[in-house]
Amino acid sequence: MSTADSEALFRDPSKIFFQADHVRRSIIVAYWLIIIAALPLWWHTTSIERLSLPSSRVIEQARHNLRVPVRIGLQPGLDRHELQKQLESMMPRQWEGLYIHLHETDDNGLHGSRSTQYWTKSSNFDGSYTVHDSEKTSVYGRRLVFPTASTFSLASTLSALIAPPISNHRVVQYSPRYRLSFTLLNEDASAGNSFLEWDVKHAIHYHIQPVLTQLKGLHNFTIESQVQFHAPLAFTPRTLETGFGIEPEDLTVFVNSADWTLSSSVSNDPVLHFVIFVPSTSRRPLRILDQNVTVSPSISFLLPQWGALVIFNPDESTNGTKLASSSLDTIFTAFSDHLLALLGVPSLPPNIVKTSNELTQWQLDALLRYRTLGNFLGSQDTLRSIVSLVDQIENMPVGQDVRGDVQGALSALEETFKVSKESLIDTFRFSARALTLSSRAFFNPGMLAMLYFPAEHKYAVYTPLFASTVIPVLVAALREIAAWRRQRKAATSEGEQSYILASRQTK
Repeated sequence: MSTADSEALFRDPSKIFFQADHVRRSIIVAYWLIIIAALPLWWHTTSIERLSLPSSRVIEQARHNLRVPVRIGLQPGLDRHELQKQLESMMPRQWEGLYIHLHETDDNGLHGSRSTQYWTKSSNFDGSYTVHDSEKTSVYGRRLVFPTASTFSLASTLSALIAPPISNHRVVQYSPRYRLSFTLLNEDASAGNSFLEWDVKHAIHYHIQPVLTQLKGLHNFTIESQVQFHAPLAFTPRTLETGFGIEPEDLTVFVNSADWTLSSSVSNDPVLHFVIFVPSTSRRPLRILDQNVTVSPSISFLLPQWGALVIFNPDESTNGTKLASSSLDTIFTAFSDHLLALLGVPSLPPNIVKTSNELTQWQLDALLRYRTLGNFLGSQDTLRSIVSLVDQIENMPVGQDVRGDVQGALSALEETFKVSKESLIDTFRFSARALTLSSRAFFNPGMLAMLYFPAEHKYAVYTPLFASTVIPVLVAALREIAAWRRQRKAATSEGEQSYILASRQTK
């Protein structure tokens, strides 16, 4: 090949083999074939699994109202109709799901050791109670001893035992597991006269563990404890003549979440905090003030659905770094009362005499009924919310796990209805399972993602990625198509001219 031919070849890029029209077009076609072949895979990997939910069952279940029966046996001679009427009129609205049935009983009461045997055997028959006439007022198991001369007084007492008023805003939301965190909090241990250790195991064993044992049928508890040496307040206490005071509005901001590290472990279980706050030596004594800005006799206060705090002011004569057991007894007695209040355990009417320090069967049954009704209504509301969200958000994924939890919750609600007339504890267990499954379905990570990353977010992510890739290939394809059409048109024109020239030459 001569030098002139080589220079001409390199001056014309179309003469290079990989710049030939058919090679270039084959490459562009290969790109589009790959894109078209990858579309099904991309569609499969990015598509949202959206299984159907049993919406009709959820709507049908929402129309049902749970009725928890309460059977009360009365001695002959009492006006059951008048007592029933007064009981229904005294029933708070939060207890509308109760169905009270009064009936006569021929049990005249048992005495001595036989009474203990009777209540041991009858403890399995939850939801059934008896009332016996007596001058004294007390409860034994599920038996009420009460002077029945006044129907109004009897109805008032039975209403307070069966459907006691419970503050919903104070009681924590139901959970099968709770974590109890006990913290000894020194405001400033470096100032001296602080506590570095405490016999918390002994206090928990004698004051908290008996309560947890009685409530083991409702919840499982995990206990942790810690001591902290620096916990500054987020406000300045009011200066008094004899110390310092915490005003009522400061109680709501007493917990300094920014500087206090109260949770020492990682868990999804709800935490109830019980804090002993020891003021620094420069702020003692630190008292709680009432609405009239006078010193309150109380040393503790409760924060709804959070926990309780005790302000402990050591005596000036206190020496040592260990908190005395005698002081812990007083503090943990208050913690025990606050724990019962947070868990929704009702207190007995003031005219009822307890025969022991343990919770009575009336209190435990009332708590079971309260949690059962709350769990049932909460499950219904949660299931309705799930169906509503799925209908409103078209791209919300519904996987097999979500559908399985919804179906399981519906089955548990159906079982709740079936056993409601037979066993209170079984009714509670099925209602708790329904609430657990419905909540797990509602807070499923796959469903929650769509609340924060809707379809617009997906388009915003894919557009910069695919636009930069597809647009050059598309432009190149359009350009080659235009060039091919020009070449075809030019070839057609040349053919026509050749045909015309050949015709003229023939003539």
